[in-house]
Amino acid sequence: MKSPENRRCAAGDISWDGRRAAGPEIGEGQEAKEKMKYKVVKKQYISEMCFGCGKDNPAGIKAQFYELEDQRVVALFKPGEFFQSYPQRMHGGVSASIMDETLGRAILPIEPDSWAVTAEITIRYKKPAPLDTPLKVVAEVTENSRRVFKARGEMLLPDGTVAVTAQGTYVKQPLSKISDMTKIDSDRVMIEMENDLEYIEF
Repeated sequence: MKSPENRRCAAGDISWDGRRAAGPEIGEGQEAKEKMKYKVVKKQYISEMCFGCGKDNPAGIKAQFYELEDQRVVALFKPGEFFQSYPQRMHGGVSASIMDETLGRAILPIEPDSWAVTAEITIRYKKPAPLDTPLKVVAEVTENSRRVFKARGEMLLPDGTVAVTAQGTYVKQPLSKISDMTKIDSDRVMIEMENDLEYIEF
């Protein structure tokens, strides 16, 4: 497995130690940009009742999460009218939730057995996020140590415009420490998904 320090991202020449060889920082003043296709290598697990990914949560976002060949994670979702703040706009708290969920999952392509607990997250709102519109969140790990990792990400509108950016710090913990679950409970929070996409474009 390649370490974050040794990998480079296909888009914008982002180095995985948190520096960019050329161009602006992620989400900094970015409007619509030319889209590129990125190969999907895996669809991540979901759960039954998680607010971000739970398939049976009637009030949840029901996002789908994919790992790319460059070890970034992409969330795909379409917020409904029950996530409204001002008319036709998604509530900022929901935006923060999906950013947090995706940043926390960014460690999985690197360490598939790691579970993330949020220590700190900073959100910047740049553009309104519309309702009933397919949206994407793209996240990547910027620093990684034995117990803690840092990640950053951006929410993209259909034309590629950056609507929200986030940076977060996460503590790695085994599932047994996060929650006292039986084997049945564990199966309900790790529902394996068959990959249904070959590429994601953004």
